[in-house]
Amino acid sequence: MSFQGYLKTILAKTGKGPDDFRKLAEEKGFTANGQLKASTKAGDIVQWLKTDYELGQGHAMAIYALLKGIKDENSD
Repeated sequence: MSFQGYLKTILAKTGKGPDDFRKLAEEKGFTANGQLKASTKAGDIVQWLKTDYELGQGHAMAIYALLKGIKDENSD
């Protein structure tokens, strides 16, 4: 599945897009000023998204990549 495919599926399942998850991550204390904190691990993000949004591992890792800056809304 492409990164865009992951984002579309996440939006359909949760009603939330990349900007929503960026804001939520900030509220949860995983990011500061739009940057992932050094203390935040992939497992922290995955657990949060599995618990709160019932996302699977792959979809949660897509959000982690988004928050870490590895991918963005325009990535394939």
